[in-house]
Amino acid sequence: MVHIQIPATSANMGPGFDCIGVALELYNHLWVEEIPSGLIIEVKRKQEIEIPTDESNLIYQTMKYFYDQKGLTMPGVHLIQEDYIPMVRGLGSSAACIVGGLIAANELAGKPCDKEELAQMAAKLEGHPDNSNPAIFGSMVVGALDDVKMQHVRLDLPEDLVFATMVPNFPVSTAASRGVLPDGYTRGEVVFNVSRGALLVASILSGKYENLPMAMEDKIHQPYRNKLIPNMERIFEQAKNFGALACYLSGAGSTLMAMVKKEQAEQFQKDMSGYLQSLPDHWQLTLLKADLEGAKVETE
Repeated sequence: MVHIQIPATSANMGPGFDCIGVALELYNHLWVEEIPSGLIIEVKRKQEIEIPTDESNLIYQTMKYFYDQKGLTMPGVHLIQEDYIPMVRGLGSSAACIVGGLIAANELAGKPCDKEELAQMAAKLEGHPDNSNPAIFGSMVVGALDDVKMQHVRLDLPEDLVFATMVPNFPVSTAASRGVLPDGYTRGEVVFNVSRGALLVASILSGKYENLPMAMEDKIHQPYRNKLIPNMERIFEQAKNFGALACYLSGAGSTLMAMVKKEQAEQFQKDMSGYLQSLPDHWQLTLLKADLEGAKVETE
């Protein structure tokens, strides 16, 4: 049986809408083996939303897509899921299923594809590469997708950065989150985001954290999604007061993210958790390091 570990991802980083994401040390686990015929899916850990155990299961659907793309016959499959990435919270749960399904199918099919080919498939299935890329390659990845191909660059994140993940008890679907976005933007708004996105990447690479408050500014998605996340701006403001380098909306939400220095992380967690407890929606704060390896495979 093949065991696959897939990290959570935090995408849309500030101005990096649909293009910049980071892998985190929070994981879904998938075990897969070929059986003579049929489909058996076991779910070892329940989620807020029920995980299908029939052919509508996203992992199975992705495996079938892989076999169809490679012109191969889909075998009987036994899947076991153990998921720790919360669903519909902006932490890449769907991308983890897609990446896990592609890797599982590739393993059973004798590894006809390398990581690059799997990343191309995942980006096409997702429609954007900011979750799937870091799930596959780890660390922070910048990607761009056109009608033909996805291009990407993996960046080595500094080890002194910690991500404070603030998760409320309510979901925000990707459809709802995209539905509040406008159909177009002004030239000024586009220039604003392009400059911040470039500054974000350069500042992370150079360790110039003093640039991050400006580098994380955004006029493309966060101002419009603010209405879906009660107290988002208040939480961002308070997090910065407690020492956060920068804050952003993770993925489509509802998770909010604060980037803090490693040496300040423990005190930040204590202070910020106390503040979050004063708010509705039962916010939970967890400190996570960046995952630097991406999805891992082992045979058991």
